[in-house]
Amino acid sequence: MTEHTEEKASLPLLHQPSWRLIDQSSFGNQFDALQSFATDDTLCTSVGKGDSPAVCRTWVHQQTIVLGIQDTRLPFLQDGIDYLKSQGYKVIVRNSGGLAVVLDQGVLNISLVFPEKEKSIDINRGYDAMWELTKHMFRDFPYAIEAKEIIGSYCPGSYDLSIEGKKFAGISQRRIRGGVAVQIYLCINESGSERASVIGEFYKVGLKEEQTKFAFPSINPTVMASLSELFEQELTVQDVMIRLLHSLKEFGGRLYASGLQGEELDLLTHHYQRVLERNEKMLNLSS
Repeated sequence: MTEHTEEKASLPLLHQPSWRLIDQSSFGNQFDALQSFATDDTLCTSVGKGDSPAVCRTWVHQQTIVLGIQDTRLPFLQDGIDYLKSQGYKVIVRNSGGLAVVLDQGVLNISLVFPEKEKSIDINRGYDAMWELTKHMFRDFPYAIEAKEIIGSYCPGSYDLSIEGKKFAGISQRRIRGGVAVQIYLCINESGSERASVIGEFYKVGLKEEQTKFAFPSINPTVMASLSELFEQELTVQDVMIRLLHSLKEFGGRLYASGLQGEELDLLTHHYQRVLERNEKMLNLSS
């Protein structure tokens, strides 16, 4: 099990001259998760070209299971998808690594999009920046937030964020043409173990005990929790949004709100079409 120590080198990444804030956390059912991934691809391109400063984008999606590419290799994938749909979830495949995760109204997603400029950003440095930001946001609680793989969680990785062995967040990265998007999902409220149970059942139905070359995770719902459960204090997405903005302000630089604009709107159409086509291909669905 890999456990990371604090990396102070992550701090310069958070000390940007300007942070462009794009808040899409209250868009509701009209905002599709595929649009969200296309938006991050658009911002990666824009930031990488120098057309935009660093971006902090926040987003929430309703009742969506986001599969990783490996998940599409389950021997009984369609049965697994049918199960998820029977539980009221929409199912998509994301364009970055990892395995299945749950998105719902109690999960806040944050994307930090950095320019690489002359010097490339080491992959761990991007992860460390998000870990550092998360610790700063919740520094008033008397709990240590660790970054290490939590065995039995869904989408396990060496940068699972946990408190006392219970995972509440996972981090991924996406890199396009000089832009780096570091993405985190934060389980803010409701039951972390119930979310994990849904993913656990998906794998059971999708595998039916068949042996596969890739070792899909064996889910233990007890190792996952929401921050509200861990802190024993009810938090909302709005509460955490305020904490995020305060933390970014304390790291310095100018903060300003903005939507996509100009050439970015054309780029979004292009990236969204690519994401749609890829999603349909991976799920073997017709348009």
